[in-house]
Amino acid sequence: MYPFVRLLWQMSRARRAAPLGARDPHVSHHLCLPWDLDGFGELNNGRTLTLYDLGRFTLGARIGLIAALRRRRWGLAVAGVSIRYRRRVTVFQRIEMHTRIVGWDARFFYIVQSMWVKGTCCSEALLRTAVVARGKAVPSGEVAAEMGLPPESPAMPGWVTAWIEAEGTRPWPPERPPEGPVPSML
Repeated sequence: MYPFVRLLWQMSRARRAAPLGARDPHVSHHLCLPWDLDGFGELNNGRTLTLYDLGRFTLGARIGLIAALRRRRWGLAVAGVSIRYRRRVTVFQRIEMHTRIVGWDARFFYIVQSMWVKGTCCSEALLRTAVVARGKAVPSGEVAAEMGLPPESPAMPGWVTAWIEAEGTRPWPPERPPEGPVPSML
């Protein structure tokens, strides 16, 4: 189940925090709870993505994006993600999450998030996100203008632009796998 209580708690904290500039980093704190674990006693990979949701919502509140979404009746969508898991997060560990927008193109905003425990990075995610209205992406320049930003993105890190280019070569829709038994590799 989605952690709505945690979301409400995080959003109330974000409302009391000082506003941020749209590209400023947002730091939030979370606790790995027993129901966040997988069968190996560590933070479940799906729950990791859900906790990253909380970081993006609170960033959105602090930079004025949530207010713009309400004003314009826009929504949010994740259009892609690449994540690296490097260290285990176990029950009752305190997580420090860093969330920031690194830039945008004509359709998407790119956000980098990371989780840290005791000063060690445990995972990092790069997300392609869109602001949507009536099932279509709102041009990023329009969203930027609504937030008082220039329509053109500042330069993004090379590894982010390389990921964007690589995603551009990936076929969509994907090829459907053949039906029937999978041939044995042995």
